[in-house]
Amino acid sequence: MLTKEPRAETRTDCLARLCISRLKDGQYECKDFFDDHNHDLHTPATVHMMRSQRQISNIVAHEIDLADDSGIRPKATFDLMGMQVGGSENLGCTRVDLNNYLRTKRQRDLAFGEAGSLLAYFEDQTRNNPSFTYSLQLDNGEQITNIFWVDPRMLIDYALFGDVVIFDTTFCTNKEYRPFGIFAGFNHHRGVTIFGVALLYDETIPSFKWLFETFLETHGQKKPKTIFTDQDAAMARAIGEVLPETWHGLSTWHIMQNGIKHLGNLMKHGSSFLKDLNKCIFKYENEEEFENAWKILLDDYQLENNSWLARIYSIKHKWARCYMKYTFTLGVRSTQLSESINSDLKDYLKPTLDLVWFFKQFERVVEDKRANELKAEFEARNTLPRTMGCNAPVLRQAGKVYTPYIFNEFRREHDMFLACSVKDRTVNDVFH
Repeated sequence: MLTKEPRAETRTDCLARLCISRLKDGQYECKDFFDDHNHDLHTPATVHMMRSQRQISNIVAHEIDLADDSGIRPKATFDLMGMQVGGSENLGCTRVDLNNYLRTKRQRDLAFGEAGSLLAYFEDQTRNNPSFTYSLQLDNGEQITNIFWVDPRMLIDYALFGDVVIFDTTFCTNKEYRPFGIFAGFNHHRGVTIFGVALLYDETIPSFKWLFETFLETHGQKKPKTIFTDQDAAMARAIGEVLPETWHGLSTWHIMQNGIKHLGNLMKHGSSFLKDLNKCIFKYENEEEFENAWKILLDDYQLENNSWLARIYSIKHKWARCYMKYTFTLGVRSTQLSESINSDLKDYLKPTLDLVWFFKQFERVVEDKRANELKAEFEARNTLPRTMGCNAPVLRQAGKVYTPYIFNEFRREHDMFLACSVKDRTVNDVFH
């Protein structure tokens, strides 16, 4: 077989040698020395590139692991470590050695196959924290299909803030495009908090039923009052069977994303159509106003026969403001929560990552959210609510109890209430 591009020859049959033997008394003796090389020698500036001079020390390996776990790219890791020791020639390894080390490390992580490595990862998490909980669903061939897990902090956060939940499956983990699901909500600082995580084999009714049942079992059968999801028929049916008492709504962020797929340029930022659609979703409190505006929307843009708009209109009670006046939502109808989650997943994660590595990187997403909560908690304890000039006792009391964000929301509603005026009154009406 002919080689198109043969490697450069490195063997020259050089006879240069140094032979040392050990004597009976433990001493060493030079037996033979021949220094006549038949090739050019390396210069002092390139000696560090010789294979005999390259070895990744334990300290360097530890720094590479830390940088890798933090999501720093290998090139940036190599450059940073080189600067720390006064130049890459002092590291004891090359950039190729670093890449080979990381490749070997990831192969070692998957030494037992993807499923076995996942189990090892979860067992390690459980060993570090006994309250870490995970559940697996197996198929008829005893192969892992669906996975759900929560850490202790997620259990606590759901107990405190789990009345309104959004379930998002828009991010896919790897080239097999397995859905990656996140249960999330808002905490008392209006920051995103995560209640549970799932890796699904598919998006079918049985998979979703298993997931929601496992979610409830893990969280002590506490059911959310409201759950928001995307426009998925299988998911909606599973929620109806497992969570019949929970109000199911559609996330407006997902509506907008689907709108872009089905309506194209009409959904451009700042377009008149998008403004009119937003009014139908967020503005109208009266059902008659909504119905009139929706009819005008279809007529003005000649969309009477658009199948996607017809489908979302048929479930208008799940997204239109006028049909949700008495639904407990905590403001989750806004796109803030879904945008935040998907933005962070794209920043930290790539679909090309293997599953074990994907999970490790997802830990960074969770830690980032919790760091934001700590920062908000610090700011709340470091500042006082703006109650100066407030004569209302209820505001002064609220300032002592609520976080800054919640207090500002409460004050805004309080000010709106004070600005109300009676437009019409019947003399015979009695108020208690």
